Amino acid sequence: MRFLFIGDVVGSPGLAILKSAVPYLRASEKLDFVVVNGENSTNGSGLSPRDYRHIRSASVDAITLGDHIYKKYEVTDVMRSGTEPICKPANFPVASPGRDHVRLTINGVNIAVISLLGRTYMRPVDCPFAAADRVLAELAGWAKVIMVDIHAEATADKYLIGHHLKGRVSAVLGTHTHIQTADEHIMTGGTAFVCDVGMTGPYASILGRKVERVLATTLSFVPTSFDVATDDIRLAGAIVDVDAATGKATAVKRVMLREADIPKM
Repeated sequence: MRFLFIGDVVGSPGLAILKSAVPYLRASEKLDFVVVNGENSTNGSGLSPRDYRHIRSASVDAITLGDHIYKKYEVTDVMRSGTEPICKPANFPVASPGRDHVRLTINGVNIAVISLLGRTYMRPVDCPFAAADRVLAELAGWAKVIMVDIHAEATADKYLIGHHLKGRVSAVLGTHTHIQTADEHIMTGGTAFVCDVGMTGPYASILGRKVERVLATTLSFVPTSFDVATDDIRLAGAIVDVDAATGKATAVKRVMLREADIPKM
């Protein structure tokens, strides 16, 4: 199997490139499924039900979230349904809305998608290692193809999760920092790893926000709205090849696609 994981979609520019890029990549890369981190999709922070539907309509199979999960609280109506392919970080409290993983069956293969939140320089959350172990115990015997989104600030958190899960999941792929890292590799035991798959949105920016707004606040300490930028729109992510029979990754490569790279369909 081959899947694409797309990193932090930021605002309407990120949503717009999904619409054209995902169908193109599905065809050109012969993808079996696509997963997106959607936690910054609505105005750069959170995910509304409407933008959830926009992402799904772009031929996306599952959506992960992170620390901005409830910034648009109405998305909890989607998450409480129990039928939509969207998950909260598995190390959020049990009482928080949403499921701790997504189950998919594609071309007769059972697939699981898990989200985890790091703890260094992040909001207080439960142990991601224990949460991962709990979900994997629930999945035992059901799925071998398992993708983990580790949404974390510190590279050490991401590598530690990778080593904790190597040989037990197909891929551990990082999000949150919005900067794509050039460290893609297959860990011992057949687990694909990338510390951060990057941002999908405007790159003429500070992590997706207008440079002048962020710079003005940095220099003056006067708060302002960090509006989403609009220029140099790109899609970033990683493509992973997996042996469906074993769940082991056989290849991983980074993706960075500009609007101009996408042929007119």
